[in-house]
Amino acid sequence: MATPPATLLQLMWLASPALPVGGFSYSEGLEAAVEAGLLQGEAGTGDWLLAQLQLGQARSDLPALAALCTAWQAHDAAAVGALNDWLQQTRESAELRAQSLQMGRSMLDWLRNGEHAADPRLATLAALSPAPLWPSAWSLAATLAGAAPRDALLTFAWGWAENQVQAAMKAVPLGQAAAQRVLGRLAAALPAAVEQALAARERQAFQPMLAILSAQHETQYSRLFRS
Repeated sequence: MATPPATLLQLMWLASPALPVGGFSYSEGLEAAVEAGLLQGEAGTGDWLLAQLQLGQARSDLPALAALCTAWQAHDAAAVGALNDWLQQTRESAELRAQSLQMGRSMLDWLRNGEHAADPRLATLAALSPAPLWPSAWSLAATLAGAAPRDALLTFAWGWAENQVQAAMKAVPLGQAAAQRVLGRLAAALPAAVEQALAARERQAFQPMLAILSAQHETQYSRLFRS
């Protein structure tokens, strides 16, 4: 069944770098990896980001997002709260936790000023403690747009990929043509990662090297990004 045009446009909006949630100011550990010499040039950047997609997004955030979409559709506040708690526990550095909380709060503010401001699920989102994390808030936005879980996951993953490539352009640095080739590699891998996430029976969050790099980034002398 084709995605309705109105829903498709809403998903494009949610994936846009222009969405006022501050995602452009974070590299999610990529800048620290560059500083540590763990990725260089186009090939190294592509390999690094594909690893992050497989080890992180496909096993952690995307399965959580699928479960959140189901919980929001049923307005299961207990399930949403448990998933938000799990997401907070899997942010293994102060920077990664602060990023997800800031972006979640910003998405909540954006939804409050939109056409779904009266939806009772916004009150559930706002009541999450200490705040809604980014996947929790984004999944509600996708649900309000009428998106099917597969479409929601693809859109979320594309937004992550595009933001990471934009960060790599500045931090590595990469030229525009090289960045587009890296983005093409990620785009080719996204459908399989989404199917893996949808089929997952459990979520896994285990990226010790990323956690170490993120912690090191907190005291990195010269940096462009907040994470």
